[in-house]
Amino acid sequence: MLSLSRTASLQSRLLLRTTLRFAGIRQSVHTDVVKSPATYTARKDSWYSPTILLLGFIPVFTFALGTWQLQRLQWKINLIDELEEKLERDPILLPRKINVSAIPEFIYRRVLLRGTWDHDHTMLLGPRVRDGVHGYHVVTPLLRSQGSTVLVDRGFVSNDFVGNYDCSEKGEVEVQGMLRASHKRNTFTPDNQPDEGKWFWADVDAMAEYAGGEAASVQPVFIEQIFSGHEGEATSNISKGIPVGRSATVDVRNAHLSYVVTWYSLSAFTAVMLGRLIIKRRAQKRVRPLPR
Repeated sequence: MLSLSRTASLQSRLLLRTTLRFAGIRQSVHTDVVKSPATYTARKDSWYSPTILLLGFIPVFTFALGTWQLQRLQWKINLIDELEEKLERDPILLPRKINVSAIPEFIYRRVLLRGTWDHDHTMLLGPRVRDGVHGYHVVTPLLRSQGSTVLVDRGFVSNDFVGNYDCSEKGEVEVQGMLRASHKRNTFTPDNQPDEGKWFWADVDAMAEYAGGEAASVQPVFIEQIFSGHEGEATSNISKGIPVGRSATVDVRNAHLSYVVTWYSLSAFTAVMLGRLIIKRRAQKRVRPLPR
């Protein structure tokens, strides 16, 4: 009986020790949880990161480009209006000796010429394309009956008639055209090769020298002959090898409006991106509760 009592007492003590030890562990865990932070702060990025600096520069830069192109658009519209007004004026007669330095003021002015063709110094300018037909422009010096010799772009002939285009006009002819300057050569245009008869762009000075230069009273004056017929007549002339001149229109390229839209759109888009990035950075400064 005594033995059973001691055994029960020993079991009671072991149970008490186990209970106290378990309670201590729970209290320790609870204390650690209470001491741990209930909130956290997100990582803060610098306001002067390359991304923010770039997104801050692009909207300003592209907006400035758009404004500049807007000014260029207005300038080009005014230029085209001025050239069209010149083109609508009555044709003028050129003086015997033309003041070459004054030609830029008379670009696109209609002129009336009389003289004979110098077919021996004809130049083929090209290749060119007209309504899907490949060919060249025929540039022939015109020996004016009362004045110096000038260069006249008589118009387009197809490849089929490059070697035998119409040269039937032998006597004095009357030509109506418009004054033009040398063509602007782009990066991909090859050099002219006068010795081989290859003219890729209208270098008026070089063409005048090829036609005889100052010794033959040839001035560097370039005139594009105007074709006043209808399209059916033009097609008929091309099929017969007769050079077809250009229409009396201003062909100045004006693409500034598309540039304005492009730069302003890019400025607006990058400004929105910058705004979203700023909002995101500000949100990162806030202290948020730890997700459970």
